[in-house]
Amino acid sequence: MSLRRAAIAGIHEYPDRLTPGMSRLQIKAVSAGRALADAGLHWSDVDALYDAGEVGPMSGIAVAEYFGVTPRVIDTTAVGGSSYEFHAAHAMRDIAAGRARVALLTYGSTARSESRAIGTGGRAGQATPASSMETPYGLNLIANYALVARRHMHEYGTTPEQLAEIAVTARAHAVRNPEAVAALKSLGIRHTGEITIDDVLSSRQIADPLHLLECCMVSDGGGAVVIVADDVARDLRHPPVWLLGAGEAVGYPGNDRDITTSAAARSGPAAFAEAGLAPTDIDIAMIYDSFTITVLTLLEDLGFAEKGGGGTFAVGGRLRWDRPGAPALNTDGGGLSSNHPGMRGIFLLIEATRQLRGESTSQVPGARHAIAHGNGGLLGTRHAAGTIILGKD
Repeated sequence: MSLRRAAIAGIHEYPDRLTPGMSRLQIKAVSAGRALADAGLHWSDVDALYDAGEVGPMSGIAVAEYFGVTPRVIDTTAVGGSSYEFHAAHAMRDIAAGRARVALLTYGSTARSESRAIGTGGRAGQATPASSMETPYGLNLIANYALVARRHMHEYGTTPEQLAEIAVTARAHAVRNPEAVAALKSLGIRHTGEITIDDVLSSRQIADPLHLLECCMVSDGGGAVVIVADDVARDLRHPPVWLLGAGEAVGYPGNDRDITTSAAARSGPAAFAEAGLAPTDIDIAMIYDSFTITVLTLLEDLGFAEKGGGGTFAVGGRLRWDRPGAPALNTDGGGLSSNHPGMRGIFLLIEATRQLRGESTSQVPGARHAIAHGNGGLLGTRHAAGTIILGKD
């Protein structure tokens, strides 16, 4: 049996970052319907459902019922912000094996409307490595990332200015994206235009050495992605965006582990090998940006810069959409300046698809290949890494 290729055929990003009166399921359903319409497909075409459980227990059943679909494949892998890269990888495998033809990935969150902390996880219940070894000593979410940043500075001489450059680049892209600009205003962000390195470093410090403008916003939001088999893709509305390679990995603390190296150092090479490409082939880098240090670490681990060279790699606006010589970074504005409802991995796939369709608000001319890399969990301790390589015909 020959394996079938998989392609992204439909996308939708829920535009509002504040959604009072909307439930997570409603955001998911609206996004799913519009992504299917974007592909020229119908609810009845869906035969595979991928869900990260943000609506509660037994989400595979609850979401299928709410959508009114009867999938042959239900995948409820939940690994935080990287869940949707894992889902895309699993959809690739299921389509290649002939188990599915039309796969639907959805996300919905009301984190901002609910004033709900994101990414912190539960601290009650049975003992875990985190509750036994870290929680008693007060390690909170941002402190975890601050530890990585401070260690990176110690090991490699990375500077606060180099980290700030990542936030500056994200905002430069956000101001070109009307939905991101509306988000900055609706969420009460003080600076809604472009920012400078000085702006970042003069914003209040949250956890040494990270400042407020180096931290993702907290918003509502959601989206959907439709992935189809090649025989379906041929007859649809948009040119297909092919899933070329995937990699999955996990990381967790250990006495001999370096917290400045993430699981992307394993998921990235696997994805590039399957795609038959290298980092130098990539035009668009959609990299999970919960904090500036997340991006810098992942750029290194994915092979765009050598370990310790991420700071130098990012300076001088090199990662902006209109600068040749390096991939454009998070061209929708990212979690730092567009949206971050808690698990941002689906938006990486959506913006990568826009770029390869030629539809981005910060469109890179002639873009042919993109990477979407999600990091779920906490970068400095236990986390999951999902890497997807995408390309167009």
